[in-house]
Amino acid sequence: MTAPHVTSTLAEWIVGVQDRAIPEDVRREGVRTFVNWVGCAVGGASHETVDAALRAVDAFSGPRTSGVLGRKERLDVLHAALVNGISSHVLDYDDTHLKTIIHPAGPVASALLALAEARPMSGRDLITSMLVGIEVECRIGNCVYPQHYDRGWHITGTTGVFGAAAAVGHAIGLDKMQMQWALGLAATQSAGLREMFGTMTKSFHPGRAAQNGAMSAFLAEAGFDSSLQGIEAPRGFANVLSDKQDYSEILDGLGTSWEAALNSYKPFACGIVIHPTIDGCQQIRNEIGDKVGDIQSVKLTTHPLVLELTGKTSPKTGLEGKFSVYHAAASALIEGDGSPTAFTDEMVNRADIIALRDKVKAASDPSIHEASVTIDVTFTDGSTLRKHIERAIGSRERPLTDEQLDAKFTRQSELVVGEGQTRAILDAAWRIETLADAGDVARQAVVEPVCSAAE
Repeated sequence: MTAPHVTSTLAEWIVGVQDRAIPEDVRREGVRTFVNWVGCAVGGASHETVDAALRAVDAFSGPRTSGVLGRKERLDVLHAALVNGISSHVLDYDDTHLKTIIHPAGPVASALLALAEARPMSGRDLITSMLVGIEVECRIGNCVYPQHYDRGWHITGTTGVFGAAAAVGHAIGLDKMQMQWALGLAATQSAGLREMFGTMTKSFHPGRAAQNGAMSAFLAEAGFDSSLQGIEAPRGFANVLSDKQDYSEILDGLGTSWEAALNSYKPFACGIVIHPTIDGCQQIRNEIGDKVGDIQSVKLTTHPLVLELTGKTSPKTGLEGKFSVYHAAASALIEGDGSPTAFTDEMVNRADIIALRDKVKAASDPSIHEASVTIDVTFTDGSTLRKHIERAIGSRERPLTDEQLDAKFTRQSELVVGEGQTRAILDAAWRIETLADAGDVARQAVVEPVCSAAE
């Protein structure tokens, strides 16, 4: 069976999208996505992962046009895209397209804001291009998910490069042929392995996707060609990297239904599949108070994917803790915490956390939805308590409000840049569509950090 002309059709749509073609409710979600991304990028700026990335790349920077959010450093467009992509994902606190577990904004917004400082664009134009890029990466993700993910690919990296290429290509005005080249160049750079979860390299994936996607668009602009069927060809992205190729997921409803409108925002700084457990354990803590010290055992009944992704029973670092449902449960029960402070090296090695973590057991049940959990707690006096979470806070069924996004932004940003600068950055991010120069957001956020130690 001959595949449809996916790359050609997608390229034609990308270059033709104008801001008025995007419904206002989708644009509003785009602004929320941007605000959330800025907060995560600033919040992650003092992490040791970002420190290491800057030590590695600073000497190789070209013209220092673009800022690293939450830092004093400036880099060229491509390196700023890389580092901001790393920073925005390192806390695992960024946005999530729940159907595919893609973190859409990291690759796309990181590339665009770095570009906006070198080639000025309005905030409204940035949001338009960002929504185009998010739409492309999520639709390509839909085409190959879950088989692509099950083979071990980190889908944020592998599809994020398409999103960044599409967004930057749209912003710089590529024509259809150039956009096909850019998508082909993105396809050949599609990468990211789930083996890296729990290490610094996981956050490298969206950063590299931002950098490589932007480079794809710049190369195409300069006349650097590629295959015109980079997505659907027999040896193209979809056939090489997945056992599933549902091209209707890319093409059907293109421009009329928007995956970008389905974005969600994490209330907890870890893998999304742990969120029901944290939500439930926080509720239990609020109900039992001091009786937390009387817990004899905790049993989690979850979907098998939860243990596949977050089954680390004895994490040693904060990054590993983000992939331990056992640590997350213990931290939520003792501290009521699921924010970045719950996933530091200190927290995963704290004696009382470890003691309760060792009492947490988990069983998988394929009949349970991967976004649900049942928690059974047994106390030393023999009494029991059961809590079932059908969908966690932050899900599409229980989305974060604008006020909750503000609180999330403030909690993480103030630790890095302080209260006053946080208010200024947050205000600029919410006003992005009214800004004549989108780069103003980056300039507000490039500051001398008030702390430099990694969590």
